[in-house]
Amino acid sequence: MRLTWAQPEDLLPHELVQSAAEGTDVTAVRERWIAAGGSPVPAVSGAGPAMPALRSLARELLDSLGAPPADPSWDALELPAAASLPRGSRGRELDAWTGRAAGCLLGKPVEKIPREGIEEILRATGRWPLDRWFTAAGLPADVAARWPWNRRSAPTSLEENIDGMPEDDDLNYPMLALSLLEAHGRAFTTEDVGQLWLDNLPAGRVFTAERAAYRNLLDARPGTATHHNPFREWIGALIRADVFGWVSPGDVVSAARLAWTDARLSHTRNGVYGAMWAAALASAAMVCDTVDEVLDAASTVLPAGCDLAKAVHFGRSVASSGDVASGLDRVHEAYGHLHWVHVLNNAAVIAYALAAGAGDFGRSISIAVTAGWDTDSAAATVGGVVGALGGVDEYWAKPLDGRIATSLPGGERRIAELAARTAALAEGGR
Repeated sequence: MRLTWAQPEDLLPHELVQSAAEGTDVTAVRERWIAAGGSPVPAVSGAGPAMPALRSLARELLDSLGAPPADPSWDALELPAAASLPRGSRGRELDAWTGRAAGCLLGKPVEKIPREGIEEILRATGRWPLDRWFTAAGLPADVAARWPWNRRSAPTSLEENIDGMPEDDDLNYPMLALSLLEAHGRAFTTEDVGQLWLDNLPAGRVFTAERAAYRNLLDARPGTATHHNPFREWIGALIRADVFGWVSPGDVVSAARLAWTDARLSHTRNGVYGAMWAAALASAAMVCDTVDEVLDAASTVLPAGCDLAKAVHFGRSVASSGDVASGLDRVHEAYGHLHWVHVLNNAAVIAYALAAGAGDFGRSISIAVTAGWDTDSAAATVGGVVGALGGVDEYWAKPLDGRIATSLPGGERRIAELAARTAALAEGGR
């Protein structure tokens, strides 16, 4: 059995990329790894060929690269002037939860499939450009073999099989955030987040940075976000942040601070900033009237000049001219060198899909998915925003049947119940 996102020989190539991005000279480590027979090319899906003979060397080289630069404290973050928005719940929680689930579900079957593969599948099934659920009906065998569906997701996320929202980490984490706030209020700590994970999250349902942090929690290491964690600037913390915004309607800074506290368990710098931005998007979507207002407000929680802010600005600016195909070409030209689960490319896609979708629910989530990369996560974030702004069309909402499956204790949840709990927290100011 090969455990993804965990073996030292798989982590090292990713760490070479991440450390270099942080300004560390990795030349000597890279050369030593290659000389020993290791590949410096990171595994796309989290696990490469088994190399037990090189495992000890991989651990040694991971240790030699040292810790990343220290993250600033919350008080040291230099943020622009906070957005001035109306405060208080507008009763949008149900549409926000439903939109997040529907966007996630649309992207599930093609997660890990590149943009060109998604287009080929859609053309082969008569659904290009995307505006409906994916289907296997009529899919030629050669196309299916060339671009296999996400093995875990496809059985329950294709049009012909949908029966409620299937289990997904993009929904597990918002449910956990809800429980976190109910148990500890807005004064929760990063340690509270770690304990909640250990008490509720099955280890097999955490990935990338969360899997590394989970391992570090079990090993009682203080550097949960940094020790042997090359995924520290990937998208994982961003997908956990919506609830922090939904319970802080109109207060983007408070939403970002909650997300910052949560994200620090597993991420650093741009990984944390991505979570702050997603929380601010969710916060603004609960009170604003347009996508542009939401994007404007959310940008105020990002440190000026950070790479995440640049990615968001780029994605949004590209949407101001040209068609979707050419816009996504530009996004891929700028960020196509990054792993499909990185936060920067996916944040650019989220910003692009929101701006180009202009508030239309189906169009917005479809753009996020046809962009490729982390299709279910990006579309979930987009769906939560656009759902809150304008509601979710019956076509997208009905197959969910108001239900979300989960691997968390207690099993399946009703979306209406999750929305009511969210509204209670927002109204109570906890």
